[in-house]
Amino acid sequence: MIELAQVVQVTDATLVGPPMSVRGMASLDQAGAQDLSFLMPGRRPETAAGALLLREQDRGDYAGVCLFVQDPYLAFAQASALFEPAWMAQPGIAPSAQVDPSAQLGEGVQLAAGVVIEAGVTIGAHTAIRPNTWIGPNCQIGAQCQIGNHVSMYPGCRVGDQGRIHSGAVIGADGFGFAPSDQGWVKIHQLGGVWIGDRVEIGANTTIDRGALDDTHIADGVKIDNQVMIAHNCRIGAGTAIAACVGMAGSTEIGANCTIGGAAGFTGHLSICDNVHIGAMTLVAGDIRQSGAYAGGVQGARPMRDWKRNMARFNQLDSLAQRLIALEKKINR
Repeated sequence: MIELAQVVQVTDATLVGPPMSVRGMASLDQAGAQDLSFLMPGRRPETAAGALLLREQDRGDYAGVCLFVQDPYLAFAQASALFEPAWMAQPGIAPSAQVDPSAQLGEGVQLAAGVVIEAGVTIGAHTAIRPNTWIGPNCQIGAQCQIGNHVSMYPGCRVGDQGRIHSGAVIGADGFGFAPSDQGWVKIHQLGGVWIGDRVEIGANTTIDRGALDDTHIADGVKIDNQVMIAHNCRIGAGTAIAACVGMAGSTEIGANCTIGGAAGFTGHLSICDNVHIGAMTLVAGDIRQSGAYAGGVQGARPMRDWKRNMARFNQLDSLAQRLIALEKKINR
């Protein structure tokens, strides 16, 4: 059970109603008398939730305990941390974990069963690593990180503080580099690494390749969804969010505070400036030098307003064709 006073503390809410404990968070239609929910602006407070995060002007006839906030969705995000189950069931280092004697582990590090820590690894304080994860030689992991099960981190990669890497992610595998020859493809050995900043979240089964010479670089605060492919020598700016199934070919540079919709693709060796929104399933085949929203599917990225106008005209093609046929018949009489 979580006291509402704890919720108030993390959300800076104003509590109106008696103190109470809640068992969890739930959606408006599923919440019960012992649950906390949140109300987005414009919706009616029709819920059985015992407590509600909402704006004061949206209270309506809701009779439960109110936690007034300016941004209910942000408050929901802040409060959700209080209800997340413990990352590790067992503290300490499991007997079956294998730790090289040269590895340096900070205070309170937790290693689950089957974890392998290779030579020269450093891990910051209070980082937790779930079962069957491999941390390759000379990797660096910061403090208060959470590394999921079956994660592979190849040699020489770096993760900053307060990062979260979900199950099945692969950090630092070889980039796709080959030179053609008369005898076939000659492998370009990937000699760089992967540099990941602080507070970065990497989704399940996402892959981030090591650089050919310089490091692949993921800046502070980047959020990456599941099943994203980031190729060698890509650079992702601070605060950018990348949705699932995005694919980036090598040497793609994304600016700060961008958002990239699901299944968008980047052809590589291009640059995207700061504060750009890429719509889902957009093919980006050239530089974007002006902030704004872009979409375009396989036709290529273009300003969102132009794309919407073109799509509207495309949907009119059949009626336009029928009108043209009718005009031609009239002229040819």
